[in-house]
Amino acid sequence: MKNTMKKPVNIPVSKLRPFEGHPFKVKDDEEMNTLIESIQTTGILSPLIVRPIENTEEYEVISGHRRLHAAGKAGIAEVPALIYALDRDSAAIAVVDSNLHREHILPSEKAFAYKLKYDALKHQGTSCPLGTKLRTDEMMAENSNDSARQIQRYIRLTNLIPELLDLMDEGKIAFSVGVELSYLDDQSQYDVLEQCEMNDCTPSYSQSVRMHRAAKDGILDRTMIEEVMNEKKPNQRETVKIQIDTLRKYISSTNPDQLKDFVLKACEHYQKYLKKQKEYER
Repeated sequence: MKNTMKKPVNIPVSKLRPFEGHPFKVKDDEEMNTLIESIQTTGILSPLIVRPIENTEEYEVISGHRRLHAAGKAGIAEVPALIYALDRDSAAIAVVDSNLHREHILPSEKAFAYKLKYDALKHQGTSCPLGTKLRTDEMMAENSNDSARQIQRYIRLTNLIPELLDLMDEGKIAFSVGVELSYLDDQSQYDVLEQCEMNDCTPSYSQSVRMHRAAKDGILDRTMIEEVMNEKKPNQRETVKIQIDTLRKYISSTNPDQLKDFVLKACEHYQKYLKKQKEYER
């Protein structure tokens, strides 16, 4: 989608709508605060890309959802935008292609983005049987860092219940484990989630594969899930878990290595304090 012949126009924020079903999350986090401050200082330097909504005077955002949100927070009434008359499928493909290059993208965002683009391409009839053209996933892989197989594995993740997807986004469930769990029906997935919450654990790849196979054979039930999830893993060690929110009043960083270093140094400092207390009591 080239914009060399286009000139941006100012559109009222009130007339802009997020793309329906777009998979990319817009969060009020530190990065958003930085973007808001930047917009307040220099304005929006890169125009949004939008398409007209039929039979209305409104527009649907294709690229620039975070900029639009930040503009609203900054109290800006109008934003610059490039207008393209795209149909739903072409717009969906553009939404995905304009966001997948982002540095930080969650597994769930990538999963639903690939699904959105895959469905749009299929609806356009761009894949063809009998090998006369590339399959849809192969076509997507040509312009992606992921293989066709990996794209299909990401799309599988859209079958996960939201709570398990959240655990994936938080890095508590590995990608390969999420793919295996996606083959379980919703009730079985909720049974797995219940065991995760009760035992403060997540399934290993081996456990998830076994549950997938049992589900395929029609023998997976709540009892089996409980038995599998309660097995002690060979490399399982005792751990102490602290919620990040508990540490946030002491340290602003959420980087795991920095948090670990902070906790260890705090323990070391406290150990020295106890040693001095003992010496003083003598």
